[in-house]
Amino acid sequence: MTARQQKRTIPGAPIFDSDAAREGYALNKMCYSFNSKANRDAFVSDERAYCQQFGLNQEQTRAILERDVLSLIRAGGGVYFLGKLAGGVLGLDMQDIGALQTGMSKEEFKAKLVAAGK
Repeated sequence: MTARQQKRTIPGAPIFDSDAAREGYALNKMCYSFNSKANRDAFVSDERAYCQQFGLNQEQTRAILERDVLSLIRAGGGVYFLGKLAGGVLGLDMQDIGALQTGMSKEEFKAKLVAAGK
């Protein structure tokens, strides 16, 4: 367990703090690049090479290649930046990510959001 993981105070919820930002810098920089269609196309063309271009570590690269969004969050991915990957490349929306984080189906997650808003 890393020092950053030991600092977490919400069970099961990775905290995006300055340590996470440093750890996830390359990952988040890569995800931000997906604002450009040319970069999204380059990623789809050769995902591993695109990850290497941004200096992702093995854990981050594995999580990208396996579409493991939860591991990307644990590896320092900021949800704003991961939204660029999820939406622009993988076709997921923020409710899909919320459902993954909570272990619910998307429909269950949406129902929880609606119930919380009442």
